[in-house]
Amino acid sequence: MNQLKMNNTIAGFSKLSKEEKINWIANNYFSTPTEAIDLLKKYWNSDSILQQLHDEFIENTITNFYIPLGVAPNFLINGKNSSIPMAIEESSVVAAAAKSAKFWATRGGFKATIINTEKIGQVHFLYTGDKDKLTAFFNQTKTTFFSETDALTKNMRQRGGGILDIELRDKTDLIPNYYQLHATFETKDSMGANFINSCLEQFAKTLKEKAENYELFTAEEKEIEVIMSILSNYVPNCLVRAEVSCPIEDLAEKHIPNPEDFAKRFVQAVRIAEVEPYRAVTHNKGIMNGIDAVVLATGNDFRAVEAGVHAYASKEGHYSSLSHAKIENGQFTFWLEIPLALGTVGGLTSLHPLVKFCLEMLEKPSAQELMQFVAVAGLAQNFAALRSLTTTGIQEGHMKMHLNNILNQFNVTEEERHDIKKHFKHHTISHSAVVNYIEELRK
Repeated sequence: MNQLKMNNTIAGFSKLSKEEKINWIANNYFSTPTEAIDLLKKYWNSDSILQQLHDEFIENTITNFYIPLGVAPNFLINGKNSSIPMAIEESSVVAAAAKSAKFWATRGGFKATIINTEKIGQVHFLYTGDKDKLTAFFNQTKTTFFSETDALTKNMRQRGGGILDIELRDKTDLIPNYYQLHATFETKDSMGANFINSCLEQFAKTLKEKAENYELFTAEEKEIEVIMSILSNYVPNCLVRAEVSCPIEDLAEKHIPNPEDFAKRFVQAVRIAEVEPYRAVTHNKGIMNGIDAVVLATGNDFRAVEAGVHAYASKEGHYSSLSHAKIENGQFTFWLEIPLALGTVGGLTSLHPLVKFCLEMLEKPSAQELMQFVAVAGLAQNFAALRSLTTTGIQEGHMKMHLNNILNQFNVTEEERHDIKKHFKHHTISHSAVVNYIEELRK
C-alpha cells in the first residue's frame, strides 16, 4: 500500500479488501494512521459472522457506526400496552416519548387508525401526436399491462396485494409531450419497492412494444420514449391517523395547574405551526424525531418516509403542521394524519438481528400495525415538545438530558460528575455554565 500513500485519488477502491481500504484511508487522511485504524476496529463485532453480515449491507464498509437503541415503555395504543424501540442519537427524544406515553396512559391512551395503504409508481414517457389516439390505445392495452405482469404479481396477489389500478395521465401542460402511466399498488407487509419497480419496468416494455404495433399510430406516434420507471415515495393515500383526547380538566398535572389555560395555549401553538412555515418546519422536525427513530429501529427507509411526509405537509400549497388540535364541548383533542409506506418483511427486517429484535418487541406487527406504532411515536414526541414549549420551556428538560454529553466531552471523574449534577439541580444548564463550573472544580 506504500505506493498509495499521500495520493487522495484511487482507482479500483471497491476491489480492495476491507483491510486495504482501511489502510489507504488511514494513511491518506490521518496524521496518526495506527490510531485511526485502531478506532475503526474497536467498533467491529467480535462475532465474525455477524460482522460479515453488517459488512455486506452496503458497499465499501470499513466499520460499524453505532446509534443508541432505546425503549419508550407504557404506550397504551388502542387499549393495548406496548414498548416502542427507538434508534436515535438526539438527547431527550426517548425520554420525551416515554413521558408522553405515561401521561396519556391514564387519560385513555392513544388511538390509531389506518385510513388507506395505497402505494404509487409511475412510468414517465414522451409521446408526440394525437392525444385522443393515445387515450384509445391505452384503454385498449390496459388489460395487457396486468396480464404481462402476472408472473411478477402472483405471490403478492396470493397475499392479498398486487396492482390496484393503472391510469394514463396527461402532463403536457407542464412539459411538452409528457405523459405518465400512474399505477397504484397494495404491497401488504412489504414496503414493496422492488416489487413496484419491477412491475413498472414491465409496463414500460409493454407500452413500447404495443405502441410499435398499434395500427392507428403514425410512425412518429409509435416512437414513444420512456424516460424512467420508478416508484414514488409520496404516498398520500397510504395514511395513518393517531390521536389523543380527554376532558380538559383531566389535563391537570404538576406542570399544568390550569388545564383550561394550557389547552388554549397548546391549540394556539399548533395553529401557529399551521400558518407559519418557519415554525412548521421545526414543529414537524419534532414529530419526525419520534417517527424516524422507530422507522430506523425497525429497518425501514427513514429517508423515504421523511421525503413523503414533508411533501404531504405541503399538500395545500404551503408548508404546514402535520398535527392539529382542537377544543370542542370541553374536550381536548390532538391528532395527526401522515403517509407512511412501511414494511415488516423483506430487506433489513429479515437480516439485521436488532431489527428482528425490535419487531419481536413490538410482537411481530403487520405493516399496518407498524404504521400505527410509528404515527403514535410521532404524536407523542410532538405532544411532549408542545407541552414543554407552552409551560416550562423546551430547554429545561433538553439540557438536563444533554448534560451527560457535555460531561463526557471533558472526561469528568465520577466524583466530579456527582458534584456537577448536584449543582445543576438548582442552576440553569448551558454549555458555558457547565464548562465554567468544571474549571472551578478543578482549581
